[in-house]
Amino acid sequence: MDDPSAPKPFAPEPFAPEPGRADRLAPGLRRVLAPNPSPMTFRGTNSYILGEGEVTVIDPGPASRPHLAALLAALAPGERVSRIIVTHSHLDHSALSRPLAEATGAPVLAFGDSRAGRRADLAALDGLGGGEGVDAGFAPDETLADGARIEGEGWTLTALHTPGHMGNHLCFAWSGLGPDAGALFTGDHVMGWASSMVSPPDGDLGAFMASLDRLAARPEQRLFPAHGAPVPDGPGRIAALAAHRRARAARLLDVLSRGPATPAALARAIYTDTPPALLPAATRNVLAHLIDLADHSLAAPDGPLAAEALWRRV
Repeated sequence: MDDPSAPKPFAPEPFAPEPGRADRLAPGLRRVLAPNPSPMTFRGTNSYILGEGEVTVIDPGPASRPHLAALLAALAPGERVSRIIVTHSHLDHSALSRPLAEATGAPVLAFGDSRAGRRADLAALDGLGGGEGVDAGFAPDETLADGARIEGEGWTLTALHTPGHMGNHLCFAWSGLGPDAGALFTGDHVMGWASSMVSPPDGDLGAFMASLDRLAARPEQRLFPAHGAPVPDGPGRIAALAAHRRARAARLLDVLSRGPATPAALARAIYTDTPPALLPAATRNVLAHLIDLADHSLAAPDGPLAAEALWRRV
């Protein structure tokens, strides 16, 4: 999901595919857009069908009967879904995984359940409202460790654990099958249309930045995100996202230097052009930044960590 309050430092390609239509993006790669557009999901969730014959579905999408029917209709005669991969267990990515598994007999693969990879010290924020739609009951049939390899006919996926947007988030390096060999499936971690939302306790900004650094060090150029168009200049986009987060942290420290404030007050001071309906999302991003500043001994809450705690610059 998106941080809808963030500025857009990147001009994405025009993106208006027809929901439910199978669009071929590259040899061995099809995209079916789910019918779930929103301020948080852009046009909807991109479900990818990888391979020919024995295919892999990446991010089956939200609980939608029309989208389930569209994914099944996108298969050529004789094709079979052999596995279902979930980049992370937000409802717009994972909710259709079990119905699709039941329809095809394919196992669901992911890093783990919705608490896998999450920071234990953020448990004090459990139950915090305004989050992103965590799929609390998500349970994969098989887990994918960092570095796990998945092989199809002429192609390979390598799992990259990239926590930050969510603790169980995975990206995948794709090799094989035509000119897009060397691309990355980036889920919600890197998108062209907006920056990702980082929403504690499931999101962690320090981990998000470390995961950006990890992706920046890789050789792949083209990115296939879970929302929006493919990103042709992956390294440039990753650098822009990292710079945006650093600028946001500097702005927060500047505001805190004038006096203590709550995350909600800081969001109102910083996101001055954001519609009121999106301020809760902005507040979540502010809280993520404050936690990261505390990790670096640059800010601290008055008392225990809480959503409405008063924060001070250290």
